[in-house]
Amino acid sequence: MPVRRRHGFTLIETVASLVILAIAVPPMVWAIREAHTQRVNPVMASRARWLAMEKIEDVIADRHSSTRGWSYLIPANYVAESPVTGWTGFDRTVTLTEYQADLATTDTDGGYMVVDVAVSWDDAKGTARTLTLATVVTEYTP
Repeated sequence: MPVRRRHGFTLIETVASLVILAIAVPPMVWAIREAHTQRVNPVMASRARWLAMEKIEDVIADRHSSTRGWSYLIPANYVAESPVTGWTGFDRTVTLTEYQADLATTDTDGGYMVVDVAVSWDDAKGTARTLTLATVVTEYTP
């Protein structure tokens, strides 16, 4: 009687393959998801830095403007943006505090103003994050 050659998987081979896949696939999927999360968070932080610096540059430009100048730097002219126009998921606030020359004593006629710009967002894991940048502008006549 001739020997028949089998061209398929046995039940044991199929079950063994499924067990190996069931053990190996979840950690691989978790690793890919974690790599994506670790890639997204620095991008979001970079965008937040860019948005904060953009607003600081706006304030500096307003300070140096011949039509706006020092008197324009009041909180009413820099309202909170929630969300930032064109950047869904980011909120931005500007805080203006006038100081004396020591930058420790607040004074409404001190001639030095600290501009704090805070940008808030939720990272890829849903954790609330805030990045704050600050600069000092002065009242002077060039």
